[in-house]
Amino acid sequence: MNEGKIIFSQVMEHLPLHEFRKCIQRYQGEHKVISFSCLDQFYSMAFAQLTYRESLRDIEACLQAQHTKLYHMGIRSQVFRNTLANANQQRDWRIYADFAQVLIQIARTLYVNDDFGVELSQTAYALDATTIDLCLNLFPWARFRKKKGAVKLHTLLDLRGSIPTFISITDGKVHDVNVLDELILEIGSFYIMDRGYLDFERLYRITTAPAFFVTRAKSNMSCKRIEAREVDKTTGLICDQTILLKNFYAKKDYPDKLRRIKYHDAETDKILVFLTNNFSLPALIIAQLYKRRWRVELFFKWIKQHLRIKNFYGTSENAVKTQIWIAISMYVLVAIMKKRLHLDLSLYKILQVLSVTIFEKMPIQHVFAGDYEKMSMNEFCNQLNLFS
Repeated sequence: MNEGKIIFSQVMEHLPLHEFRKCIQRYQGEHKVISFSCLDQFYSMAFAQLTYRESLRDIEACLQAQHTKLYHMGIRSQVFRNTLANANQQRDWRIYADFAQVLIQIARTLYVNDDFGVELSQTAYALDATTIDLCLNLFPWARFRKKKGAVKLHTLLDLRGSIPTFISITDGKVHDVNVLDELILEIGSFYIMDRGYLDFERLYRITTAPAFFVTRAKSNMSCKRIEAREVDKTTGLICDQTILLKNFYAKKDYPDKLRRIKYHDAETDKILVFLTNNFSLPALIIAQLYKRRWRVELFFKWIKQHLRIKNFYGTSENAVKTQIWIAISMYVLVAIMKKRLHLDLSLYKILQVLSVTIFEKMPIQHVFAGDYEKMSMNEFCNQLNLFS
């Protein structure tokens, strides 16, 4: 018999469970709960995310097949699909949202010194949203179009480590720009957005915070040039100007000067026009900052491909938000584990390895080193050797 903990348990050791208990108490998550605690629910849903389970019946079948290992996984109750479905529907989703924020803060401290390709001392965030399509008949609360349902995942991504620092889950009808009203702005930070967030009144709030933004201008924007600076056109820069808005309402919403930078992207052969309220950074750095915005799009693509946030285990709003927040927690947990264990692997490969070794009983470092097949069974055997 192998000694030690199973892989799932070793992964969950990176969770600050004392903070999880605080989240439970904050929302009275276990009020009148006799069995199947919030931690049992979290572990069951985490198992589903790490092993790509498609349904509640799938989760039940797999965990029942390994019922002798449930205790070693930290699950103290039998997992039945009805029990898990009721927990997802009734337990407050904010428990898992708050706990995800705890994990996010841990991850950000681990990745604070990571390089993201731009020499910048300040924190840089990319803001964007993605739509997750739903069946309107099954999810009537998720209004999007007349015959279509959807939820939107609004995300503010820290470019150092690609860690989501703010997430808001809304129905599909909420416009992307509205999320700017929910952000708690950090002084001196950069917020990088596409043209969908071009609202001068909201952008002026960022300026008065004071913080910085980088976005793209619309083709019909009316402005007056105040000053022009020299640029090195061999780098792709076309012009670097200080402007004032001319439109009456736009000028009323944003009365200060703006910086307008025109740049030719050689990779796509497109001319891009950027707007920013930062006048100190070189124009090329501003263009490079906007180019790093693609990381938030890669984040959306990654979680949709490798986590279970497109097929849901429940149809209620609470169940959907619970599943999304636990999925985000797993993404951040894998990122934390990658840093703490000094793994030179992508998050994708870490997830793939975990999905096929989750019930193995061996040191987790050996699993990711790929040498667990070469290890001697004596290393894990409780039986004493008669001959050396």
